[in-house]
Amino acid sequence: MPEQKFLIIINDGPYGNERPYNALRVAMNLVKREEARVRIFLMGDAVHCAQKNQSTPQGYYNLEKMLRYVLAKGEVAT
Repeated sequence: MPEQKFLIIINDGPYGNERPYNALRVAMNLVKREEARVRIFLMGDAVHCAQKNQSTPQGYYNLEKMLRYVLAKGEVAT
């Protein structure tokens, strides 16, 4: 199967709504595919998703850990 390229743009802050979480969930599943090349672009408040040692509010997933997983197999768009 030919290579598939995905660019996921996240522009919302890490907590308060589900959009960054859902975007990273999609990215986590895409990087599992051998033919997929995944790039993440964080803009605006979304840069806080990459902040180290986040204090994750109760009931939320740690987006820093999710992003690390994706970036271990994907890449940051510049």
